[in-house]
Amino acid sequence: MDLIPRVELTPAAAELVRRLREIHGPLMFHQSGGCCDGSSPMCYPAGEFRTGNSDVLLAELAVEGVDEPVGFWMSRNQYEVWSHTRLIVDVVAGRGSGFSLEAPEGVRFLIRSRVIEP
Repeated sequence: MDLIPRVELTPAAAELVRRLREIHGPLMFHQSGGCCDGSSPMCYPAGEFRTGNSDVLLAELAVEGVDEPVGFWMSRNQYEVWSHTRLIVDVVAGRGSGFSLEAPEGVRFLIRSRVIEP
């Protein structure tokens, strides 16, 4: 079992997840690695984004104040590029993708990363 979490949330991101959970119910993240905002983590109501064999579940994030874990999925091709890193989901001011639940809030999720030693 990995001692270093593959994915984690900053306190600001966790707070936003709590707010979005109150509005939208159970949540999930997906990061595709596509162009434009596709390389940013997108937040959806759980199950709204259809995952399949081309996706990897990297984490079930426990968020204080949220009853169920928040799944963090990544496309398999993107995971191959990021497999040596720990992903840190953060939130910053600015509008991201219109498909992600935080877009109307005037903020966007983004990934910060740290290299994991082998």
